[in-house]
Amino acid sequence: MPQPEALSKASCAPVRFVPQSDLPESQAYEDFIFATGQVPTREGLHDFFNALCWMHFPKSKKRLNQLQAREIARAGVGQVRGPVRDAATVFDENALLIQTSDVVWLALTEHRWKDAFLGFRSEWALTRLWAFGHAALEKAVKPYKSITVHLWRVPQGVAQSDLDAWLAQDLTPEKLASKPFSPLPLLGVPGWWLANEDSSFYADDSVFRPRRSPRHVEKPYANPEITPPA
Repeated sequence: MPQPEALSKASCAPVRFVPQSDLPESQAYEDFIFATGQVPTREGLHDFFNALCWMHFPKSKKRLNQLQAREIARAGVGQVRGPVRDAATVFDENALLIQTSDVVWLALTEHRWKDAFLGFRSEWALTRLWAFGHAALEKAVKPYKSITVHLWRVPQGVAQSDLDAWLAQDLTPEKLASKPFSPLPLLGVPGWWLANEDSSFYADDSVFRPRRSPRHVEKPYANPEITPPA
């Protein structure tokens, strides 16, 4: 049975999965989904995992599609997606949701990897992670050390049963445009990779990179509230 047909039969998603050939050459992928409620699907793991994400996060996937379609309607397809559509695509492909303590989150966002993974290692037993990005899931099938995902923080009070509804509301154009992601080398997660039981695993700064220093911007303006253009 073709993969799109099998996925549609098994699906509890708010969309149908159809062959990639159903997508007109002149129409953007996201716009087609928005207009038809059908997801063009190729054979293989990448689109298989995308379908699973539609099944597990139907409200959030629909919200992402609405945002992407709105941006296409506003600005067209173009060679550059724009900040909202670009961030929505990054989220769709590579997001990992994390619910963790403030100390772990701060260490991760500051790239204090040894603190996050070694100093606060016991905190990971209480940390919850949900895979969202289907490209990240595909990479994890044949894992390698440098796989890096984009973290999106879930507040501690959000129950798993409410996660999809909460996320659909949290995915706003303003928040996406601010790119609130934080990188996470996936195999650094305690308990997910045998080699990280050895502390030397985290000494590889080609993977566990230090945070870049913020670029200093001169502000030759009389009003300190006015900032120069990016």
